Amino acid sequence: MNHGKWVIGTLALAGLLSAGAPGAAAEQKPNVLFIAVDDLNDWVSCLGGHPQIKTPHIDRLAARGTLFTRAYCVAPACNPSRAALLSGKRPFSTGIYHNNQPWRPVLRDVLTLPQFFKQNGYHVVGGGKIFHGDDPSYWHEYFKRSGDPRPKVESVSGLNRAHFDWGPVEERDEDMGDYKLVSWAAEQLGKKHDRPLFLAVGFVKPHLPWYVPRKYFDLFPLDSIQLPKVLEDDLKDVPPAGVRMARPEGDHKAVVAAKQWRHAVQGYLAAITFLDGQVGRLLDALDRSAYRDNTVIVFWGDHGWHLGQKQHWRKFALWEEATRAPLIFAGPGVPRAGSRCERTVDFMSIYPTLADLCSLPVPQHVEGVSLRPLLQNPGASWDRPAVTTHGRGNHAVRTEKWRYIRYHDGSEELYDHEADPLEWNNLAADPRLAEVKKQLARALPAKEAPDAPRAKQE
Repeated sequence: MNHGKWVIGTLALAGLLSAGAPGAAAEQKPNVLFIAVDDLNDWVSCLGGHPQIKTPHIDRLAARGTLFTRAYCVAPACNPSRAALLSGKRPFSTGIYHNNQPWRPVLRDVLTLPQFFKQNGYHVVGGGKIFHGDDPSYWHEYFKRSGDPRPKVESVSGLNRAHFDWGPVEERDEDMGDYKLVSWAAEQLGKKHDRPLFLAVGFVKPHLPWYVPRKYFDLFPLDSIQLPKVLEDDLKDVPPAGVRMARPEGDHKAVVAAKQWRHAVQGYLAAITFLDGQVGRLLDALDRSAYRDNTVIVFWGDHGWHLGQKQHWRKFALWEEATRAPLIFAGPGVPRAGSRCERTVDFMSIYPTLADLCSLPVPQHVEGVSLRPLLQNPGASWDRPAVTTHGRGNHAVRTEKWRYIRYHDGSEELYDHEADPLEWNNLAADPRLAEVKKQLARALPAKEAPDAPRAKQE
C-alpha cells in the first residue's frame, strides 16, 4: 500500500465530512493567514535584536497574540527550513539538509501543510515565497511575486559578490515585489469565500540584495549606525568544523576590507523597515475584511542572519544569530493578547499548532507538537528543546539556558545563555559540564537520513 496516498485519501474524506455545506464550513472553521518572511532574524523591535530598528506593524501583530521570544528554525537555510516546516518532517528524517537538494521528489508522498488544508475543505491560496521554489499544484490559486527594481550599477557596495549587495533604489514602494504581493493578498481578503480560507503570503525582503526605496535608507544615517557587538577573536575557541561554517576569509574579510560593514547594517535595517510597512498593509487589509475576527494568524521568519558576529555573514551556521527568528500566533485560540512566551520552541510546531487551532486531526507523520498549551498559558512547563540541523551530522540543541552544538566529527560547543548571551565563551571542554552535555545530547537524532540528491548542474 502507498501510505502517502492512503493518508491523503483519508484526509480528503475527513475534509469533505468536516466541510459540510459551503456556507457552514466558513462558520465552523477559522481562516488562516500564514505569513512567511525570508531571512528575517531577531532585528524586530518587539524582540530587541537591534537598538535602532522600529517595526511598529510587526509589534502590532505581536500585541494581538503571543510572541515566542525563543523560537528557532529547524535548519538555517531556506530550502531545508521551509521543507521541514511545511512537511512536518525534520531534515534528518528526509535528507533535505541544503538549498541545492530539491524537495519535491523527496516529499512526493508527504502531505504538506497547504495540501492538508486543501484536503480538509479549505480554499487554499498562496503567493510569494512559501516553499523554496513553489509548486502551484499545491494551491487552488498561486500568485507568483514579481521581481524587484535594481540600481543601475552592477554592485552598489563594490564587493562584486553576486547578490550580496545593498543600496537604495530610486523607485516607489508600489514598484516592489512585496508591495504587489500584499495588493494581491488584499484582493483575496476582499472576496467572499464559501469555504474557510487558508491564505499564505510569502515575503521575500529582507532577503538579499537589500535594494529598497531610498527613503528607508534615509531613516538610518550612516554615521549613526550601530554595529553588532562582536569579539575580535570569537572563533578562537570554535572547533574547525564551526570555523568552516563561519568562513571568515569570505564575506567578512571582503566587507571589512571594503569598509562596508555600516553600509550593510544600514541596508538590512532599511529592508526590514520596508518589510514592516508591507506587514502593516496586510494587517490593515485583514482588519477591513469580513475575516478579521475569525482568522488564525501565524508570522514566522525562516531562519536568522549573521551580520559579522563570529566573523560570519548570512545564515548557514548553528549559532544564535543564524537560528533565532520571529514567531507570532494571533487570533482564535490565542486568548492572551500581548503575551510573551519565553519557552524554547522550533518551527516543527507550526504545522501541528495550525491543525490544532483549526480543530483538525494532526497527520501521523508530523514530528512536531502543538504549541496550544503555551498559547493558553505562556508560562506553562515545557521540556522540549529546540533542535536545528545544518548538514548531516551537525546539530544545535537550545534550551532556555544552554546552546549545545555537535558537529559531524564529534567536536562540540556549549554556551551558557544566562551568563553569555552573545555566545563568546565555548564551555564544551569544561569537565564540570559533562553531565549538562549528556542531558542536552539526548535531543540529538539517533538516526539520520542520507543526503537527498543534489540538483543537477546545467
